[in-house]
Amino acid sequence: MVARLKKEYLEKIKPAMKQQFGYKNDMEIPRLDKIVINMGVGENASDSKKIQGAIADITAISGQKPLVIKSRKSIAAFKLRENIPIGVKVTLRGERMYEFLDRLITIAMPRIRDFRGVSDKSFDRNGNYALGLKEQIIFPEINFDKIDVIRGMDIIICTTAKNDDQAKALLKAFKMPFRKY
Repeated sequence: MVARLKKEYLEKIKPAMKQQFGYKNDMEIPRLDKIVINMGVGENASDSKKIQGAIADITAISGQKPLVIKSRKSIAAFKLRENIPIGVKVTLRGERMYEFLDRLITIAMPRIRDFRGVSDKSFDRNGNYALGLKEQIIFPEINFDKIDVIRGMDIIICTTAKNDDQAKALLKAFKMPFRKY
């Protein structure tokens, strides 16, 4: 079964982008490459329950087991030692990537309190978009009663677009709710 957003991309978005930007080759048309979800644990990273909670949250949200990120060097001011787990990240590609983006746009973002859209200034000049969420409880997969602490996360949407205009057009076609000024 093909993800709903992937089917929409192949049938509607791809031809519209080809016409809008005048691409001659289908391989020039921007597409989603990957989505990286990163969740830092913050203070008390040495507590294994915090890392286990973050792993459980990311696994429920993404449907994929995350990679545990460890500190590279010791920093006394942060009470941080080398090789202590400080966060988790997961890279989504293919069907899981489209399913996650669909759930993010249609289910999770409308559940954010006082939501007026995401910023259109978070592009990196290479066609990638970064987005920060303050709490993981906006996803319906997270059981509110079982979370130990509310954590934020970073979501980076990587595209094959050559510049920000093409990437923004691609994300707008996927109905990303950009803020209207």
